[in-house]
Amino acid sequence: MREAAIETQLLSKEYGNGRGCRDVTITVGKGEAFGFLGPNGAGKSTFVKMLVGLIAPSSGQASIFGHRIGSMEANACIGYLPELYRYQEWLTGLEVLQLHARLCRMDKTAAQRRIPELLEEVGLGQRGKDRVKHYSKGMQQRLGLACALINKPQLVFLDEPSSALDPVGRAEVRSILERLKAKGVTIFLNSHLLGDVEALCDRMALLNDGVILRHGTASELLSKRSTWLFKVGGCSPFLLSWLNEQTGFQLHETVNHEAAPEDESVVWLEAELDNEEQAGWVNALIIEQGMILYEATRKKERLEGWFMDAVSGLSHRGEKE
Repeated sequence: MREAAIETQLLSKEYGNGRGCRDVTITVGKGEAFGFLGPNGAGKSTFVKMLVGLIAPSSGQASIFGHRIGSMEANACIGYLPELYRYQEWLTGLEVLQLHARLCRMDKTAAQRRIPELLEEVGLGQRGKDRVKHYSKGMQQRLGLACALINKPQLVFLDEPSSALDPVGRAEVRSILERLKAKGVTIFLNSHLLGDVEALCDRMALLNDGVILRHGTASELLSKRSTWLFKVGGCSPFLLSWLNEQTGFQLHETVNHEAAPEDESVVWLEAELDNEEQAGWVNALIIEQGMILYEATRKKERLEGWFMDAVSGLSHRGEKE
């Protein structure tokens, strides 16, 4: 069995207003990427703050690499990027990293080598010499990621690490995390960007109203099939029947409320497929039979569908309650 990076047993934090989390029991293996999901107000940040030693649990136990959470030994192993980060706006990005290096008691020579590398890695480069007050929110988030990695931690806690970034920035952060994972760094990821979680994480858990609803590997939690939509012109009942007979799939007409065709001769076909190769085969058959293929797309991300199904009909505390 893989060595545990994080172990919690019935870990709880109770607040008078009903917020917090209750009886959370999870194990995260060393070198694993673990996704922690849930609606706003579910208790995710509360749980992470307990693990990094910022708040004390009401009950339960937890350890990081065998050390009690909040201890000097546990904190020496971790890096942390909070969702709500604030840095001294009068300092430069370089100076913020130098401050964090001193707080981590890093050797000065090692820090001088590490900081320029980190600035390049997170995409700040020469902007490290600019003051934080001139940074965009996305640049500050990149700086926060660098601060979390300054001491080469064995375990990184990331609370919405891509929320302020554009698609290019998100891809860059995902690439950084993939490299960390390849080096054996354990990653604990809180994110609303479900596609990033699905692409990166080995296992995941879903928290709602402070309790774990489901947890397991991606393959255990997600259907291997995806819903595909095909926007087709010139499709007759005969041709649709022929497509189903040739492929063995159950293609059927459906309504795409996000992009309803204006032309009545154009329809949306829907099918559950295993992979993109099957979708490509359907595309080829549609064109081969003289129909017009306007568009082929996944209906929704698989993890998003699982997430919505799991919390459907349940109460949520939300941000404003």
